[in-house]
Amino acid sequence: MAQQHEQLPYSKIPDPAESYTAGTVASRMVDGLGFRYYWATEGLRPEDLNYRPSASGRTTDETLDHILGLTTFIINALSPPEAETDKKELSFEAKRRQTLLLLKTASDILKKTDNLEQLDNANFPFWNLINGPIADALWHCGQVVMLRRASGNPFNSKVSVFWGKLRE
Repeated sequence: MAQQHEQLPYSKIPDPAESYTAGTVASRMVDGLGFRYYWATEGLRPEDLNYRPSASGRTTDETLDHILGLTTFIINALSPPEAETDKKELSFEAKRRQTLLLLKTASDILKKTDNLEQLDNANFPFWNLINGPIADALWHCGQVVMLRRASGNPFNSKVSVFWGKLRE
């Protein structure tokens, strides 16, 4: 597992940008999402992934599929033409990796963007990415934390979302 922490982004939030710009602030929002996703999904077991709170609710794995879809939407909105993503059924590990790498790519694009209006497209303005898929993915990361607690595998209590790293 220690090796996995080194290979995947967001075991801690990256150092902040040296200055505040629209792009660096938006990038930091995505970094916060990546950090939450990393720790919400770290150490999930098959029984956690299959946990369904009710007959009409999504399993944890279905929730992760939805977060990957939101992440794919974000990256496609930031880097047309559409980013190539694996459409076949992914293992949990592959899904987690793909989600984290797409979030890192989105953050890197935003960090280099001086004017977020240049990211508007014919279908919607950049604002809609914030209140749409970014906020929705944050919401669903919280659901994953709740679902894993309900399935008997609580979130690591040493994770500090305020400081963006593990507490010692």
